[in-house]
Amino acid sequence: MIEIHAHGAIHEIRLARPPVNALTPEMLSALRTAVQAAPEQGARAIILSGGERVFSAGMDVPHLMGLDPAGLKAGWASLFSAARAIARSPVPVVAALGGHSPAGGCVLALCCDYRIMARGPFRIGLNEVQVGLVAPDAIQHLMRRVVGPYRAERLLVAGALVEAEQALAIGLVDELTDGEHVTKRAEVWLQELLALPGEAMLATRRIARADLVAALDGFRNDDLDGFLAEWNSPSTQAALKALVARLGR
Repeated sequence: MIEIHAHGAIHEIRLARPPVNALTPEMLSALRTAVQAAPEQGARAIILSGGERVFSAGMDVPHLMGLDPAGLKAGWASLFSAARAIARSPVPVVAALGGHSPAGGCVLALCCDYRIMARGPFRIGLNEVQVGLVAPDAIQHLMRRVVGPYRAERLLVAGALVEAEQALAIGLVDELTDGEHVTKRAEVWLQELLALPGEAMLATRRIARADLVAALDGFRNDDLDGFLAEWNSPSTQAALKALVARLGR
């Protein structure tokens, strides 16, 4: 479910669970481990990539719907653990988004230092409201820090997914390129960053990203319990079952 490709000192961690890289607890655990291990294995920077038309479709809802309460809690906790690992990475991480990046896919991308998205009719955003879920404040913070509070409010309340050109215009992604070039552009951007004085760059980065780390660290067990209570509410379950039915078609 996870592939590692070394480009010299830049290591690419590729999500590899066809057809849409839907996130399972096992996959997220493997991602967390890979991100944490990369610097120990000589990586000075990381590229997080996915599929050609779908970076990641977010959490595997049909899989989650089949879990018992303990498994469900562990499953959602695994998303936050992976997000924290990316946010806490001591080396820069670039998201190479080859296609659609909704929900959990967007969460992972927002934890990266920089986002490069494929040009075209691809969408990105936190669309939790569309399936009856409430994005926790820690996740909302990720959106606010890149697009600003008011625009984040509008996007989050509507559960909006925006196409690549609009995502670039509002700062949700940092640049667009042709789909086949997203990984290469990520590598070039990181090479330019790594050419800077290393200690100063990394120390400045650590200070600049402290709010991101704090927001994710602030999501506690009680917050997860509250999220799961909403997940199990009748209205949310009805919306999720309708989603699973659509996916089945």
